[in-house]
Order: sequence, then C-alpha cells, then structure tokens
Amino acid sequence: MPTPTNPALSSGARLDDLLSLAKSKYPVEFETIGIGDVQLRVLQIKDMEAYIEQLAASSGTQDGLELPFWAKIWPTSMLLSHILSTCGVNGLNVLELGAGIGVCGMVAACMGARVTLTDCHPDALLFARINVMKNDLEDRIQLADVDFTTDRMPQRFERIIGSEILYRESTYSPLVQFLDSHLTPEGEILLAKSHIFRSQGFYALAEKTFNLQEKSLGYKETSPHSNEPERHVCRILRMTRK
Repeated sequence: MPTPTNPALSSGARLDDLLSLAKSKYPVEFETIGIGDVQLRVLQIKDMEAYIEQLAASSGTQDGLELPFWAKIWPTSMLLSHILSTCGVNGLNVLELGAGIGVCGMVAACMGARVTLTDCHPDALLFARINVMKNDLEDRIQLADVDFTTDRMPQRFERIIGSEILYRESTYSPLVQFLDSHLTPEGEILLAKSHIFRSQGFYALAEKTFNLQEKSLGYKETSPHSNEPERHVCRILRMTRK
C-alpha cells in the first residue's frame, strides 16, 4: 500500500484543520443520522445534485468529470448499517471496502467492532477521518488507503462489508480475489447495492468460492425532481466460504 501522504491518515491530524481542508474543496454540512440506538454526525456534500450541476456548468460537460458520489449518505449504506446494528459484530474485526464517508463502519464500531475503513480516494478518506473524529471513534476505527483491485492487507477479517461497490464490472474479478484473501475461514461478507446494478458477472465469479444468499429490501426516497416519495429496492448479499 502507498506511503500515507494524505493528511487524513496522519496520526497528528486535528479535526479543525481537516474540516477546514474539506470546506476549502467542497460545500459541506454535518447531518445527524440515527441507526437504532446509534446517533452519528456525518459530514457530506451539501445538495449533491446542485453541486454536480455546478461542476458540469463550470466545465461545460459531465463527460470526464470526477463526480464525488462517495460524499453522500446513500440509502444502501443506511440499510446495511441497520443490519450491522442487529447482527452481532461486538468484538469482531470488521473491514469496510470503498467506505466513502464511513457510515457503515462507524455503526459497526458503535456496536463494539474493531473497524478498518478503507478507500482509495484521498478526499473520501478525509471525510471519513473527520467523521470518525467528530463521533469520538478513533479508539475503535483505523483508516487505510486501499484499492481492492490492486492492494493486499496484512490481515484477515471476520466481517467484510461494502455498500455500492459493485457498480463497475472491471473490478469484479480482483474484488473476489481480495475477498478470498482477507476473509477468515468462518467469516462473513455483507454487500449492499441498489437493484439498478445487476452485477451478474460478480455473482458468477463469487459463487465459485463463496456461498451466496441475497435478500431484497424495499425503501422509499423522496425524488429531487418531483419531491414525491419513490419506491426503490436494495439488495443485501451475504457471502460465506464454501
């Protein structure tokens, strides 16, 4: 893994300094979310849709723009967090892949897990570190710059979790290899994704090594266009070794 150069990975980082850095790059706000008995203050980009429109307007096109979708509280992350709050992770070593702002990993930490939050985007790690510090979880969470398509870590984990990490087909094969390399023999993987991404190629690869169980959960989300509630489906995939 790369040598840490991101200030978010510095052991001496100060919350005020990291927050100032985030504010210099993005329009941000803290939002309070509740998962069962857990209450978290979570930094995210304020009005993501408006921010993306602003980016497109300033560049003249959306083609080639790097859109910061990691900087949003996604419904799939909330649903996965609810599952983590009830499935018994106390005392377990938990790895979150593509953690973004770190919601799922923070909930696991609040439930007693020892958590490693990973992402390969430096600003995602910046937001995640701010959120970890804001919620006083530094004693239970460590962060690491990890690209699961190329990197390997020095340990295995009893739970590996991820939300919306199955959107790119080119990552499926290296992701399955990463999961195989980092899950303990009796461990479990929990992945959450929108029904929009079918991800059949991932299922075909993963079932060679893992037992797969999928559950669909419905939820409602207010449309930014009509301001009316819309029904969506999230899929939770549970994986254990064969």
